[in-house]
Amino acid sequence: MNLSISLHLLARSPQAGGLESRLVPALGEEGALRLQRQLVARVLNLPPMGFSERIFWFEDGPDESLEALAEENDWMVVGQPVGDLGERMRRIAALGLAENDAVVLIDHFCPILDANYLAEACEALVECQAVLGPTEDGRYVLLGLRRVDPRLFESIPWGSNQVLALTCERLQQLDWQHGLLPTVWMVDCPEHLPRLARLGYKLGAT
Repeated sequence: MNLSISLHLLARSPQAGGLESRLVPALGEEGALRLQRQLVARVLNLPPMGFSERIFWFEDGPDESLEALAEENDWMVVGQPVGDLGERMRRIAALGLAENDAVVLIDHFCPILDANYLAEACEALVECQAVLGPTEDGRYVLLGLRRVDPRLFESIPWGSNQVLALTCERLQQLDWQHGLLPTVWMVDCPEHLPRLARLGYKLGAT
């Protein structure tokens, strides 16, 4: 079965707050912002892989350098819809499914999410209604769907270690066949910086 699948990257414009604030003590403000740009740019530079479309959903307004990189790599750049994270994800998934057989939603916090990982997700969607990319801290970095239901996104404590478990519980309640990809890690605190350094990321303000 050949599915038409759209890829959706959700990201914040690099600025104070969120990921950056947790890393500022170790990297300084400029270093933390620089790291976020590196993480987003890495995803934007992934190969097209036959996705029907690739959309870069920005929160808090675009970053000019990242917007230019996205357009250079044939990503469509769009502002995120209104609502909390769950509502934004639901709306983005619904929009993608209006014109495609499946959608894959990702963020930029996982420095090892690569083309092979995305290919595994697409393969899983041939057999499953949903696929998730689990993280070591109990969340997920990837969500693939062939259908959408608000219950997957309502009353989820985003950012907590309960996200994956609750989402899988909702999928079971919906009686949707779902798959889990290999567990990966996300950049979340200074303790993750040595891992990034081993991957070749430039850390610091310069």
